[in-house]
Amino acid sequence: MSIFERAGTIATSADLTNIPKLLCDYYLLTPDMSDISQHVCFGTSGHRGCATKQSFNQQHIWAITQAIVDYRTQANISGELILGIDTHALSQAAYFSALEVLCANKVNVVCQLEDSFTPTPVVSQTIVARNLTSTALVDGIIITPSHNPPQDGGIKYNPPHGGPAESDITAWIEQRANQYLQQQLHGINKMELAQARQANLIDYQDLMTPYVNALAEVINLDAIRDAKVKIGVDPLGGSGIYYWDIIASKFELDITVVNDKVDPSFSFMPLDKDGKIRMDCSSPYAMASLLQYKNDFDICVGNDPDYDRHGIVCPGTGLMNPNHYLAVAIDYLLTYRPGWVDSLAIGKTLVSSAMIDKVCASHGRRLIEVPVGFKWFVDGLSQQTIAFGGEESAGAAFLKHDGTTWCTDKDGFILALLAAEIIAVTGQTPEQRYQLLVEKFGACYYKRIDSPISLEQKAKFSQLTAEQVTTTHVAGDEINQVMTHAPGNNAAIGGLKVTTNNGWFAARPSGTEALFKIYAESYVSDEHLLQLIADAQLLVADALK
Repeated sequence: MSIFERAGTIATSADLTNIPKLLCDYYLLTPDMSDISQHVCFGTSGHRGCATKQSFNQQHIWAITQAIVDYRTQANISGELILGIDTHALSQAAYFSALEVLCANKVNVVCQLEDSFTPTPVVSQTIVARNLTSTALVDGIIITPSHNPPQDGGIKYNPPHGGPAESDITAWIEQRANQYLQQQLHGINKMELAQARQANLIDYQDLMTPYVNALAEVINLDAIRDAKVKIGVDPLGGSGIYYWDIIASKFELDITVVNDKVDPSFSFMPLDKDGKIRMDCSSPYAMASLLQYKNDFDICVGNDPDYDRHGIVCPGTGLMNPNHYLAVAIDYLLTYRPGWVDSLAIGKTLVSSAMIDKVCASHGRRLIEVPVGFKWFVDGLSQQTIAFGGEESAGAAFLKHDGTTWCTDKDGFILALLAAEIIAVTGQTPEQRYQLLVEKFGACYYKRIDSPISLEQKAKFSQLTAEQVTTTHVAGDEINQVMTHAPGNNAAIGGLKVTTNNGWFAARPSGTEALFKIYAESYVSDEHLLQLIADAQLLVADALK
């Protein structure tokens, strides 16, 4: 995919979504159930869609919310439901639609004061903390399409373990929601929001303060304060924007928010590599505004709209490759968390860098390699059998200092603050720490490319078998292994991974967009990486015929 000519430059008025029209489409358009693209479909992280394309409208939210209520009933979940939202335009609309159904079903809903934003990690950490003492199980809904463009909406369910729902749960909710849509919403309970407010069915609470106060349990904030680490923050207009001043004040940290804008059109964003507005904190194009500050602070950090991802910008070198930072974070935490017992494993997705494998081996730690999707780390974090779970797409979470559970969803706050802790404790930036790993283990050359895909091709990915790969070599190297299931838990990849002695590649469809992704890593050179990608494209094209 070629780079758009204006990538990295601020969006113009012509690039912006017409928010009033988008909201009208949300309320006025309805899904055509003869069109599969307008069905409820839970990908790696909930249902996402666009109101204008009739894939994310009021009827979708009513149906999904009722399905979640039905699931809670059959699972005997009767405690509070924490409802969080990010800053996308459709999130606010969907939030009120969800409340209409939750309240009609007499669910005890907890929302942030003044219907304000609540990031994904705050919902997760709140669920985990409350279920330690609650007699009735607490769960949550987060209304967010993550880093997706401004015209998109999303909704995901986090059951009582606090993390993304497992595949069997999301499949049940998806099927039930589509059934409600097929039967013209028959069976859905809903009430006017004004009635719900008068009946005191919504409990507005301060969810921000308890989360901020607890951060010292997972990050060495005293070290950051004492070292006077200067931190620059670009919230990218996301749901955590109001947290940073509270964190700075509470722990006496030197934090400067360089962009305090909240705008549902995200007009302040630089265009991403494909010319779209996308709040992807792992993209140097989307992070171009923050990169201008890279030499003004000891560390700069950015997050996506629901704050489950992180972007780390170091002086001089700029935005870190997410894989590099994951390796550095794991290496640092395994060195500076004496409260973590040796039996704790490390979790990574199978499209993450092999540098993580080398780091874990050097610390004598077991590595668990799973398919893409943070849900695969939830049990390990919840049961305190893995210390760290990380995704190649700049999302991770880890245990508290004492080895107990912090949260079970990705937390962009703690990964951002960890970068400052690394500087405070070691005197080195995360990028400098990565170069030490390269000197120790050798360089890894990593790249991901995205290509458009049809729904038919997407379906074929899930049926791929190792036998469909007939070639014996890629990039001049003999193929060692073709995997369609992850070695860490034998779960289906939804694509395939091919390994050689000198590198690997994986191919899978996006769970959120009409794209398929090829991830590749060479242990030899950039040139070898490009050949690996080229051969991967040919192999995938042949397998999908």
